[in-house]
Amino acid sequence: MSSKKVLLFVCVENANRSQMAEAFARIHGGEHVEPYSAGSKPSGVVNPRAIEFMAEKGYDLSKHDSKTLESFNGKPVEVAVTMGCGDACPLVVANRREEWQIPDPKHLPADEFRQIRDLIESKVKDLLKSL
Repeated sequence: MSSKKVLLFVCVENANRSQMAEAFARIHGGEHVEPYSAGSKPSGVVNPRAIEFMAEKGYDLSKHDSKTLESFNGKPVEVAVTMGCGDACPLVVANRREEWQIPDPKHLPADEFRQIRDLIESKVKDLLKSL
């Protein structure tokens, strides 16, 4: 890859799934990607449990902010990955779109939350290989 690929991960609250996906893209994509995350209805905070479980992977998610999707409307991205963001996502201009059917782990027990985290990591790795 000669230039950075802009990736956008979107979920509803931008508090769990999309934040973890952005983090894993940073970890595994390195200098080849420019990952972002946003929410169609952001909560304004990153879930402390997501911060805790990403720390287990050696990543400090506490430095992330929960952001709105509005700043990405009309901004071209290479890949937009959506996770249940509804009607707002079509406003993002993307060369490629993927919908990941991943449940929100917000209220899940710790072991199930970790399973979702690990699933997201696996899907991000597969996405990066496909670029």
